[in-house]
Amino acid sequence: MAPFSAWMQAKGPDADIVLSSRIRLARNLKNTVFPNRLNDESAKKMLDQIEWAIGDLGSGWNMHFQKLDSLSPIHRQVQVEKHLISPALIEEPVKYKALAVDEKESISIMVNEEDHLRIQILLSGLQLKEAWTIADQLDDVLEQRLDYAYDNHSGYLTACPTNIGTAMRASVMVHLPALVLTRQASQVFTTLAQIGMVVRGLYGEGSDAVGNIFQISNQVSLGLSEEEFIHNLATVTQQIVGRERHARQYLQDNAGVVLTDRVERAWGLLTHARIMSSEEALRLLSEVKLGQDLNLLPQTESTFTQLTLLTRPGFLQSLAGHELQAAERDQIRAQFLRSKLRGESGPE
Repeated sequence: MAPFSAWMQAKGPDADIVLSSRIRLARNLKNTVFPNRLNDESAKKMLDQIEWAIGDLGSGWNMHFQKLDSLSPIHRQVQVEKHLISPALIEEPVKYKALAVDEKESISIMVNEEDHLRIQILLSGLQLKEAWTIADQLDDVLEQRLDYAYDNHSGYLTACPTNIGTAMRASVMVHLPALVLTRQASQVFTTLAQIGMVVRGLYGEGSDAVGNIFQISNQVSLGLSEEEFIHNLATVTQQIVGRERHARQYLQDNAGVVLTDRVERAWGLLTHARIMSSEEALRLLSEVKLGQDLNLLPQTESTFTQLTLLTRPGFLQSLAGHELQAAERDQIRAQFLRSKLRGESGPE
């Protein structure tokens, strides 16, 4: 398992604010009931069929297929924390569920979550069009090997009615500390809801927004083409990036001392604390990233997204090699963050 995924390198366009761009396609097999109604015999047959299809993609698609019940619970949780799979995929029972990922962990395929297949492309920064190009190519290759459930009128058939049509969900994960601090975020999110966008937390549906990190995506997938959905989200994201940059400049111009004090206090806690909860770490890391983006604090070798992953329970336990109690995680989390932010030798 690579310590960090390629999308965490923060090298894409507007990557200081847009942490990632994601395209997800939901696909189901023709004449096969949805995962929640599969019996063991049908589920095994379908899983074997999909494993064969993914293993025979040809040159350029080097995917590693893993059945979920062969992975430890900690390893499964790490895949969620890396955003390679959804929390729903690791809900018990995990039998007849699987994950396929490429070497860079930019491409992942979930098998038997809500739908038979969920194809996901995850890139750093604002790269929705680039992610869609990869997703479209991979989807075409898979469709040559698998018979998809498709209706000429409704489009791709999915377990959830809101996903029919293109069955595509385009999303961006954005870091918006200045909009939150200037109390503009709620207004922005209300406007997004009015134009058919949905705002979720760090791990998508049902998760909380911590560390000023939000996921923004299209709410439905019917009525427009994939390119139109992507264009609309990209345009909206560029506007949000502009507002966040304007809010950051406002804070510098009108609350410079207060802002500097805030981010330096966050830096001080992260570089000296001996105990650190997950929620507190994300909140402080968000403020430190804002300080770094505004050149108020020194840069670190690790990116914000990598440091965010470093705070998560599953990843900490994976690095430790065994399960940890909450109090142990809080101590190790603080130790790792001190090492990373001070530039000392940290965990690999």
